[in-house]
Amino acid sequence: MTMTLDDVRAMAGAIRGEVGKAIVGQDGTVDHLLVALLAQGHVLLEGPPGTAKTFLAQCFATTLGLDFGRIQFTPDLLPGDILGSNLFNFQTSQFTLTRGPIFCDLLLADEINRTPPKTQAALLEAMQERRATLDGETHALPARFMVVATQNPIENQGVYPLPEAQLDRFLFKVLVDYPSLEEEARIVARYGQRQGPVRPSEFGIGPVVDAAGLAAASAALGAVTVAQEIVDYVVRLVRATREHGEIASGASPRAAVLLAGAARARAALEGRDYVIPDDVKALATSVLRHRLTLSPAAEIEGRQIEALVAELVDSTEAPR
Repeated sequence: MTMTLDDVRAMAGAIRGEVGKAIVGQDGTVDHLLVALLAQGHVLLEGPPGTAKTFLAQCFATTLGLDFGRIQFTPDLLPGDILGSNLFNFQTSQFTLTRGPIFCDLLLADEINRTPPKTQAALLEAMQERRATLDGETHALPARFMVVATQNPIENQGVYPLPEAQLDRFLFKVLVDYPSLEEEARIVARYGQRQGPVRPSEFGIGPVVDAAGLAAASAALGAVTVAQEIVDYVVRLVRATREHGEIASGASPRAAVLLAGAARARAALEGRDYVIPDDVKALATSVLRHRLTLSPAAEIEGRQIEALVAELVDSTEAPR
């Protein structure tokens, strides 16, 4: 099976249409999930409770027809609850691997910051290398393994900040805000008369692509080129984060590589075989916000990372 870039754009439109049957608004979040899917990255969704982060991830997974797993992170969750364990089988007198929920194509890590760092770290190897090690034995995860994690803002009680090493494994950190007045009215009109939990199937959401289609879409990404002036622009933008006086810790070269790759995926989703500066600008904040640390003085002044990244995007000269 082969796909052209026009086919990739049509696939993305079909996924957006299916998700839109149940989700009101959040177009930007869906676009980021699509880019991450094509770029084979992971996504962290942060927002207050009740903003449909989990339901959005469920709807998105349903459209892909992939093996879907979910872990509800709690303070007493253990690494073995994620990875699985070797249990002794008395019938065979041998240890048998009982695989945990991480062995799937798309993993929803719900409220990931409600569990201690030791358990959060169990995801590190899986996210970076797409494999899991149990009792010294390495087990491969699916090639398209993807984590969509949700978390509540750090100001909420009972949460543990994600370790920097794990934050760096996420391609995007997307902020899910409250809906607008019009969107909230539509949400209440759509869901106000329903009872009990809602499921994607109740809205007629079904798969619009399979594993073979996703592989073909990834192969089509090879037709997208990144001109040298775009590469230089990405590097200048990322290096500017290390030279800004209000940023204590800037972005690493890995951030530049991920930003360029995400920009290629965005171009493909729009049916283009070349990257433009707007691709980089559209994704810069989501790629960089969780990789930067404010200086103490900037924190005291109440500065926001998003505002600093916007300033850097404006001040960094883009190719014409």
